[in-house]
This record gives sequence, structure tokens and C-alpha cells, in this order.
Amino acid sequence: MATTPAQKNTVSKAPAIVRRAQFSGIVVSTKMKDTVVVAVERYMKHQKYHKFIQRTTRIKAHDAGNTKKVGDRVTIESCRPLSRDKAFKVI
Repeated sequence: MATTPAQKNTVSKAPAIVRRAQFSGIVVSTKMKDTVVVAVERYMKHQKYHKFIQRTTRIKAHDAGNTKKVGDRVTIESCRPLSRDKAFKVI
């Protein structure tokens, strides 16, 4: 079956649905301009000893205008890299 040049260019491109990672945590630092540091805690099982432990990850997130204060509970969402170590934004 032969295709004409007009048929080759009719590929439908549906918009891609982007699934963004979301975490909630507590703001632990607001000393940088437009950036907050959020401590995200997770509860996990140790691989060898099978004991449940709590792990904390500190993530830098974009906060335009520095609206959040230390101690606030926030939700952050992944986005394109905004700087060397900032790839999340505050929702």
C-alpha cells in the first residue's frame, strides 16, 4: 500500500500527560532568595534488619516572593531544573 506525502504528515500528536512527583514537608530554611529548603520525611523498612526507620531528605524548592516561613507545612512538585540543585516548586 503506497502512501502519499500528504498522508505521511498527518501523524496525530496528542499532548503528553506529565506525572509530576509531589511531596509534603516542613520548611526548615528561608535564607535564600526565592528558595526554601523543605524537609521531607519518609518511613521505610531497613533492607537487612527489617526495622522501620524514619529518613529525612532536604529538598530545595522555588518559592517566588519568599511567601513561606520556617515551620510551615508545604506541598512541593517537581518541575524543570531551575538551578543546579533546585528542581521543585512550592504549590
